[in-house]
Amino acid sequence: MTLRRILAATDLSAPARHAVARAFRIAADCDAELELMHVVNQGGLDSLRNLLGLQAAAVETRLLDQAREALSSQAAELGLVHGVSAGAHLVTGRVLNAILDQADARDADLLVVGARGEDYLGRLLLGTTAERLLRRTLRPLLVNKQTAHESYRRVLLPLDFSPWSHTALKLARAVAPTAELVLMHAFEAPFEAKLEFAGVEESTLVMYRIAARQEALEQLQFFAAAAGLGEANVSYRVLHGDASLSILTLEQELDCDLIVMGKHGQGVLEELLLGSVTKHILAESSCDVLVASHAPTSPSE
Repeated sequence: MTLRRILAATDLSAPARHAVARAFRIAADCDAELELMHVVNQGGLDSLRNLLGLQAAAVETRLLDQAREALSSQAAELGLVHGVSAGAHLVTGRVLNAILDQADARDADLLVVGARGEDYLGRLLLGTTAERLLRRTLRPLLVNKQTAHESYRRVLLPLDFSPWSHTALKLARAVAPTAELVLMHAFEAPFEAKLEFAGVEESTLVMYRIAARQEALEQLQFFAAAAGLGEANVSYRVLHGDASLSILTLEQELDCDLIVMGKHGQGVLEELLLGSVTKHILAESSCDVLVASHAPTSPSE
């Protein structure tokens, strides 16, 4: 997988600037084209016209000019720092639709947004723009949460061996070509809870978990070999317990700066739904999260 075109959406707030800076760094690392976009919410402009009447046109023009200047200035400033020439695109409309339309028009290989916007409390937070984008797009989406001081160093890849896992791995290698990859799998042995309820001895359960852990480790190693990963910069972790908690625990223990995972896991029923684990990690992780939104039909796709 090669990243050719990146689209970074910003509301021009301070948190969103970190997402734009990350997009510039990825573009530099991957030699990809980059475009920044800012959407002036049509609903806000309509409200402005109702409030100001005849004066609204002049005020609207000033607002648009200021936004255009701020966007162009950010593109020029960060472009100089990272050695990347980026386009700047200002539109008015519904934020979500405008981003999706521009991503389609540019055929973007990656969308980048911030986890927080200018509101800090709700209007442009993760639960709205980023999550709604994920529900509707088939393009990979990077949700930025941290300042982009350097290229990604350590990437955590939670794998459940579904087709989404193959896409996640390809994305990780494309976005973070020099980073260490930590391949992990969280497991609970089949029928484990029922066996405990049925009174199976703890020593038997321990042996059961050991066997399940070994099987998962072998699957991880087979998965890595099939993907052409060598031994350098790759490590494996198999944890027993809840998947979301295991991912968040490992993220902190290993000081990961990026988590890459599929939109869904095993047993997905509908494209417009987010997997519960993915949704939880998006909300609770400290580091950036990259979500693969398209599952290939085969590992080699």
